[in-house]
Amino acid sequence: MEKAPLISIVIPVLDEEGNVQQLLCKLREILPLISERYEIIFVDDGSQDQTFTLVKAFHQADARVRGISFSRNFGHQIALLAGLQAARGEVVISMDGDMQHPPEVLPSLWQKYLEGYDIVNTRRMDAQSIGWFKKLTSRGFYRLLGYLSEVPIEPAAADFRLMNRKAVDAFLTIPERDRFMRGLVSWMGFRQAIVPYQAAPRAAGKSKYSLRKMLRFGLDGITSFSARPLRISFVSGLFISIVGLIYALYALVQYFLGQTIAGWTSMLVSLLIIGGIMLINLGIVGEYIARIFHEVKARPLYFIQEQTDTLYEQAEAEKTAEEAR
Repeated sequence: MEKAPLISIVIPVLDEEGNVQQLLCKLREILPLISERYEIIFVDDGSQDQTFTLVKAFHQADARVRGISFSRNFGHQIALLAGLQAARGEVVISMDGDMQHPPEVLPSLWQKYLEGYDIVNTRRMDAQSIGWFKKLTSRGFYRLLGYLSEVPIEPAAADFRLMNRKAVDAFLTIPERDRFMRGLVSWMGFRQAIVPYQAAPRAAGKSKYSLRKMLRFGLDGITSFSARPLRISFVSGLFISIVGLIYALYALVQYFLGQTIAGWTSMLVSLLIIGGIMLINLGIVGEYIARIFHEVKARPLYFIQEQTDTLYEQAEAEKTAEEAR
């Protein structure tokens, strides 16, 4: 009889003590429908509450639940990476720990995997409770990213996906430090499918994505996958230079015709427009230079403060040895 594949569930968490137990209970209901062999990896991204204390208690009761705790908050994308690096499964599924990625969708992802897909992405269908501002900014971001990016990225994509071992191993060879995982997964290729899901309301706690973090996330997405902003910077500078030259010629003609008049309005407006565009262009260039700066520093992406014992690995080894006998 063929052995069922080991499934790894990777869950980044940050101050989710009100959600992790409910999520774990749901996963324990759903996962046996797919495979009896599974592990659940919680990656604690510097929580200030009792999230990792709960994870350690889960591990004591069930060695299939594993936990990694960072020394501080390194960010959601880095937590995802750490979970993928720790995952031992032939199939790896990443999802958030706030219950907005419904475990009930896992069988649909699994079905696509059985059809031969290497990567199964998800597309979020926003609930009515999602605010108009978030909907508007999300649509605007993906439209802008679709226009600027040289790699097609699915609108309303989420970091809720299934990858087989081949895709995970390929992803782990990518050395980038400022990571936009949705774009990287799309860039990798392989056979990919999409499963839509209805975003559930947050069960407890509040969103960790502030406006500042959302803007940072958006900038990472754009600067990771497109050099077009730099080209736009050049074109806008060229356009303003041409307009300035035309205006200078006009001013010279008016001067020689003796029709110049004293005034500061046109000069002030011109300076403000030109100065504003110059600052925007410098900011765009600065974003790319900052990315280069982060890459060349080559610091470790994260530090682990604490992690649960590898009892499950030992149990699997003992089970394999027993089967061999």
